[in-house]
Amino acid sequence: MAKSITQEFVKGLWAEIPPFRLVLGLCPTLAVTKSVENGLGMGAATTFVLVCSNILVSLLRNVIPDKVRIACFIIIIATFVTVVELMMQAYTYPLFLKLGIFIPLIVVNCIVLGRAEAFAAKNPVLHSLADGLGIGIGYTLALGALGAVREILGNGTFYGIHLFGSSFEPFAFMVQAPGAFVGLGLMLCMMNLMEKK
Repeated sequence: MAKSITQEFVKGLWAEIPPFRLVLGLCPTLAVTKSVENGLGMGAATTFVLVCSNILVSLLRNVIPDKVRIACFIIIIATFVTVVELMMQAYTYPLFLKLGIFIPLIVVNCIVLGRAEAFAAKNPVLHSLADGLGIGIGYTLALGALGAVREILGNGTFYGIHLFGSSFEPFAFMVQAPGAFVGLGLMLCMMNLMEKK
């Protein structure tokens, strides 16, 4: 049983990493990764919602009628998104302002709803916890990595710290919308090349 729980956790770190393997959650991935801080913040918020909703869906899986299960899942997810939104407003208000509408949109994020429907509704609590935590951490790492690439190339900074001298000309394209697609495509290409080797 412990090995199975470990496997459920580890799969989210590489084999099923949301933006690259499952190709899910691309809207916030592309929109908020102008910096490492934004990527990690969005990933942490999504991880919290994912873990909590997976646990609750798993606990209630035998109680929720099939006809209303999606509606119930959305209500559960919306509850935890509200908790995250209020916590971010209270403790990380500048980050909350940067992430904007993408925090409330976690409610309809296909990663969270997909894990509730495909996994938590069919598995016990510990497995669902491990699945949510693994997928959430994988998503956070993916957003942080993409945010780092875009911030370093587009601003010449990493987490707001200047890395290069005054002569550095930032590649501003990388912190604009098309740069998100290019950065994601290049990272996906690198992951596929690593997988082949």
